[in-house]
Amino acid sequence: MSLQNASIQVTEFIINGFDKTEKPLVVGVVILITYILALFGNMINIVFIINDKRLHKPMYLLICNLAVVDILYTSSACPTMIRVLVARVNTISYLHCYIEMFAFHLGGIMEMFALAVMAFDRLIAIGCPFKYHIYLTNVRIVALTHFLWLAAGAFASFLPATLLPLTHCRSKLKYTFCEYAALMRTTCVDLNPYFNQVTIIVFSLLFSSFSFICLSYILIIFFVKLSTDSNKKKLGSTCVTHLVVVTCYYCPVFILVVLTRLGVVLTLEVRHGLTIGAILGPSLVNPFVYCLRTKEIRCKIFRIFKNSYNSQ
Repeated sequence: MSLQNASIQVTEFIINGFDKTEKPLVVGVVILITYILALFGNMINIVFIINDKRLHKPMYLLICNLAVVDILYTSSACPTMIRVLVARVNTISYLHCYIEMFAFHLGGIMEMFALAVMAFDRLIAIGCPFKYHIYLTNVRIVALTHFLWLAAGAFASFLPATLLPLTHCRSKLKYTFCEYAALMRTTCVDLNPYFNQVTIIVFSLLFSSFSFICLSYILIIFFVKLSTDSNKKKLGSTCVTHLVVVTCYYCPVFILVVLTRLGVVLTLEVRHGLTIGAILGPSLVNPFVYCLRTKEIRCKIFRIFKNSYNSQ
């Protein structure tokens, strides 16, 4: 019997990625707490930036955009994983699964774009400090952000467009939530051509965005060397925040994407751990790093706590 003749009508998928997980409830609670903290931190950044007109500047608009991306990225996968681990409900409807897959990959692509634009923002701020507000205005940042969302949506739309015409031979997902690789492995076709197509797209986006960030920092280092000693510490501190965020996102992604395509075989448990780390790590680190290292947001938080304490 051919694979095509063995196709089935799928109305829901069964998520089996956590079947071998020891203490699933503990893992689920950890993911739940991390998810809540990430949501809370990113929402604080968004609320502070929107409500304070003094923060309506290009850098803070980019931080706000990154917070929106992080909320989308984590919310595309975490609720499903929490439901499987904590509530022990491991089924998901066909339509919901495809929506989740699109949202997850849209969030992942936008994370790359957002970090690349923020590196460019730091480059202009350090390389052309006196013309920064001429080159990067609020209008230009908003227009660029909208363009990047449209571009990311176009790339992410390619995945469901590729999958929807295919028939399914199984309804069990080996991974922990709905992503392209998990859904593709349920189809009745030869996987290699499809994975090769997606690999080209992912590699292009990953390396182009990372190369752009690296080039930006090479130029930043050049400008820092030309600066006076009194400014070097301040300039370095400005970039540390962004470098921490870049490291948290790209390290697990490079391991997952690059090493596996080079022939390194990862167990499902290791793959799941790296995937969860790539989703939750940056989304948790981003808001707290920016809250603590961005003077205006940090001072605003201190004022709120101070006023609350004085009113008691």
